[in-house]
This record gives sequence, structure tokens and C-alpha cells, in this order.
Amino acid sequence: MFDDIRHYRDDEVPEVVKRVVNDSSLLSGIARNMFPSLPKFMHAALKPVIRYVIRKKFSKVATIRDCQEYVAQFMEGVIKNSTDGFTYEGFDKLDPKKGYLFISNHRDISLDPAFIDMCCHYNNLDTVKIAIGDNLLRMPVATDLMKLNKSFIVKRSLTSVKDKIKAFSELSAYIGAAIRENHNVWIAQREGRAKDGNDATEDAILKMFYMYGKKLGMSFPEYIKTLNIVPVSISYEFDPGDVMKARELYEKSQTGNYTKSEFEDIDSIVGGIKGYKGRVHVSAGEPLTGDYADASSLSHAIDTFIYSHYKLFPSVLVAAGHDEKVSPEEKSKFMERINRAPEELRPYMMKMYGAPYFNHEKCASAEDGGDGAKAE
Repeated sequence: MFDDIRHYRDDEVPEVVKRVVNDSSLLSGIARNMFPSLPKFMHAALKPVIRYVIRKKFSKVATIRDCQEYVAQFMEGVIKNSTDGFTYEGFDKLDPKKGYLFISNHRDISLDPAFIDMCCHYNNLDTVKIAIGDNLLRMPVATDLMKLNKSFIVKRSLTSVKDKIKAFSELSAYIGAAIRENHNVWIAQREGRAKDGNDATEDAILKMFYMYGKKLGMSFPEYIKTLNIVPVSISYEFDPGDVMKARELYEKSQTGNYTKSEFEDIDSIVGGIKGYKGRVHVSAGEPLTGDYADASSLSHAIDTFIYSHYKLFPSVLVAAGHDEKVSPEEKSKFMERINRAPEELRPYMMKMYGAPYFNHEKCASAEDGGDGAKAE
């Protein structure tokens, strides 16, 4: 079942690894990223050496768990080389014998689930099956790498209503079956990253979860409890993709639309991994066990956790205009980053960084007796 969307099985790994290490486009991409100043003909000359190194690194990779161990080692390097520290909380309260559906805010295409995976890894929890859009699978080697890393496919490119309903129904059943079999699953709270910094759960995703529950004859509140939904708030002090996101927002404001370049998503992945992130914090909540009557009440609960647990780093406070307790050094560091961007993009970047502060304040106001309306 689910052959068109599932990740690879252990018995498929050796053949896929063999295909990956011999992929010409991957070797060219690695050469280009490692040695950007060299001319193209030199990249071609380096490919046999890169192939040898990759083949040696992957020589003992025979299962999905082996792949995950390799990714964990890679992420240790990312944390060491591109952050000023990685902290997390809440994962130690989860049961390693249960499956959970982690729903987080979405800021980085590949790092959001990768950091959650590291939290699971450090707390002896099973790593997550990762929901990825089929827009990221334009290159066969990218598909192979992601499916080796326990990624399953969300079919976003379908156009007919009938095909979309069929795909969502299959996706709902896949997620439900995974949780029932005590696997962990990650999915973002929305389709696409929150480019304006305003994290908000899309009700449509939660309604998709229930499609399988409805087939089973369960009510929405009953079925949602079986999914063991854990809200997760991911906070980046600095967003490696801030300029790229701001440019998209600016162009949309000027022309009404924005067209991605062919491999822009791949460039975003690479930029996110290599780019400076400052401090990174991940906070996991307890599984949501309330009687949520519908998708709207459930999304409100998820948003409330994400907003209230977002780490208000100095970058957030300065951008929001509430920097009274921020040191001059921290403020200067953030403003230097903003001022390196083209002038027309700076207001979008400031709004992007400041949004979590205002969502956090709305949650605090609701807890103090406000109307509790969903933050926008």
C-alpha cells in the first residue's frame, strides 16, 4: 500500500544508494557548491573524486536506520558550523513506545523536520516520517535522497478536484496508519513556509487528517485523539532565507505575483543548511487530548502553543520595536544584517522577524482575559 507516496523500505536502500552515488547531477551540484570559484570544466574533472568519497561514506549504508545515522552526523556538523547553539524542550516527556504526529510552524524547507529529528534522536525517540510537497521532487536524485530520509510525498501539483480528493484521502490514511503502528510523523502547519513570519495553522490540513477517521466512522474529536498530535514551536534567531523570502513578498506587492525559478526550492534548501542561523530552539508540547469539535478549534490550540513557546530572541524584539532589554551589541548585530539587504526589502524583513512577538502578545492577552480570538 501507499507505494506512490511512501518512503523507501530497507530492502530498497542498497540499490537506491548505488543510484545516488552515481548521479551526475548530484556530483556536479556538490562540485559547484564546494568549489564555486572554479571554472565548470574543473567541476567535471572533480566528479570522479567526489564519487569516490561519497561511495566510501555510504559503503556501510544498507538500511533506513543507517541513513538516519548518517543524517544525524551531518546535522551535528550543521549545528556546530552554522548556529550559536541548539536547545530543545518537551521531548523527554514523550513515550518512545508511542507514535506521535508532530505539527510545527514552517520556516525552513529541510531544517524544520531535521531539527525535530535531532530532538527525537537525543531523546531515544523514533525519527519522524517527513511530509514533503512534490514540488521538491523535480530532480530524481532529490526524490531518492528525501525518500531515503523517511520522506513521504504530499501531492500538491494535482489540478483536478477529483484527483486532489483521492490524494488527500490516501495521505490521510497513510498518516493514520503510521501513527497506529507507533511511528512518528512530521507535517508543517501550513502549505509552504511562513514567509512573512506569521505562523498560522491551515484548517484544510487538519480536515485532511480526519478524512481517514471519517471513513472509520469516528467523530472528529474521537479521531483526533488517536493521532497523538504534538504541537511544536521552532525558533530561529536568524533566518538564512530572510532576503529570499522578503524578495518574494516585495515582488508580489509590486506586480501581484511571483514566479519561482526552476531550482529555487533546491537553492533554498542548500541556503538554509549552509546559512548562519544564530540560536535555534525547539519546543514540543504535550499531546493534544482535548475534545476539539472541529478543525478551527484544533488549529487555535496548535497556534496558541506555537505562538506562546516561540523564543523571543533579540532579533524578534528589535524588529518588533520592543528592544528595551536588548544589549546594544545584539541590536547592532541584527541591524547590520538588515542593512546588508537591498533597501526595498528591509521593511519586509523587519515585519518577518517581528511577527512572532505580536502573536506571542495576543496569546498572553487572551490568557489574561481577552477574547481568545485566533491570532492573525
